[in-house]
Amino acid sequence: MKIASIPQKVKEYFNTGTREIVRVIPNENYSLTVYFDNNEVRVYDMSKNLFGVFEILKDKNKFKEVFIDEYGNIAWDIDKNIDSSVHWNNRIDLCKDAVYMGSTEKVPGT
Repeated sequence: MKIASIPQKVKEYFNTGTREIVRVIPNENYSLTVYFDNNEVRVYDMSKNLFGVFEILKDKNKFKEVFIDEYGNIAWDIDKNIDSSVHWNNRIDLCKDAVYMGSTEKVPGT
């Protein structure tokens, strides 16, 4: 059995410590401006990932309902009238670590 190696980018991220999301802002182009606890501001582009469970986010009003959940991940409740702590399949989320590693540094002035 061959064991997969961990990509260098992932090793570097975890070696320097994980980041916490402190703020998230939805943008009109289906990207998220994400503020991290180390004062970095990054942009996570979701525009090419709006299929499958994320297809509901094609509705810009739904996309704008983004929030940081109790685990520090970026999330949306599919139906905001349903308690997602009781109905676990009502929430879709993005892991904070994956968001950090999959995002790009925000260029000042953009």
